[in-house]
Amino acid sequence: MKIVVLAGGLSTERDVSITSGKQVYKALKEKGHKAILLDVFMGIEEKIENIDALFENGYDFTKAITGVSTQIPQLEDIKAMRKDKSDSIFGENVIDICRKADICFLALHGGMGENGQLQAALDMLGIKYTGAGYLGSAVAMDKGVSKAVFLNSNVPTPMSKLYHKESLTNGELENWTDFPCVVKPCSAGSSVGVSIVQTKDDFHEAMVDAFKYEGQVLVEQYIKGREFSIGVLGDKALPIIEIIPKTGFYDYVNKYQAGNTEEICPAVLDEATTKLLQNEALHAFDELHLESYARIDFLLDENDGKIYCLEANTLPGMTPMSLLPQEAKADGMDFPQLCEKIVELSLNKYK
Repeated sequence: MKIVVLAGGLSTERDVSITSGKQVYKALKEKGHKAILLDVFMGIEEKIENIDALFENGYDFTKAITGVSTQIPQLEDIKAMRKDKSDSIFGENVIDICRKADICFLALHGGMGENGQLQAALDMLGIKYTGAGYLGSAVAMDKGVSKAVFLNSNVPTPMSKLYHKESLTNGELENWTDFPCVVKPCSAGSSVGVSIVQTKDDFHEAMVDAFKYEGQVLVEQYIKGREFSIGVLGDKALPIIEIIPKTGFYDYVNKYQAGNTEEICPAVLDEATTKLLQNEALHAFDELHLESYARIDFLLDENDGKIYCLEANTLPGMTPMSLLPQEAKADGMDFPQLCEKIVELSLNKYK
């Protein structure tokens, strides 16, 4: 098949996306597909005489890019690199190239690549793509909306409150009195802008930091316990992975820098807890209107053994350290097989 792997884009998770894209691109090439790796935002700015030649030659935009930086990308710097200075999600020639493909593999994370906007645009253009559609993508990406879905559907989830930017000045922050707590930008991924706040004195500073990324912030009850993630492929929950950061919590640095986090898969759990977590992962997947694949994150309270669903990732990381590939491996599926399975499940949406 001709497959365009779309990566990069314009989000704080751009570097992670590029690393995911490189891994997927290499895996699909290994399986014999005519794959190309394309930056959805930057595109190919020079004139293209023959798009088919890109597939034959295996075009790859990444060149000397080697991994994920410890620094979150500055989006204004990325925008400045684009010659046409357009804010369009699609760079030069991207749409024409994607129309030549059998499917686009979305190796994008965060921002317009994961929040349903790209998916809706591709739908209108008649371009097939991997993963959830625009509705499930939008619902899952917005933590405030997905939290409401969980509460309405009896998916267990921590208590929380949604704040808007004016709360920094109107005194509303004084109403939150439950510490420690977790502060999260509403639609950011990779734990960008997330902090665990221990005291009221640190709460305002954490909220100021979170509001740098967007205009809505979710404040959530802190659950002390073990952290797990469960991949879903089609209608199947994969083996559970436990995440144990060596210091702090599972933040941007601990997610993507080698050696910072211990990951155990399959997680050491009794059979009843394993089944409960996997069933709730499938429950959350269905209630959020997800398709093809996703990864669902949970906490297990160390005090009472209750489970809590945190969020769903509709385009989970596909880097060497990412959780979904580790879970698939524990289920007997190597990385190229996982990539092909995602393509197969995604094509089923269009039958």
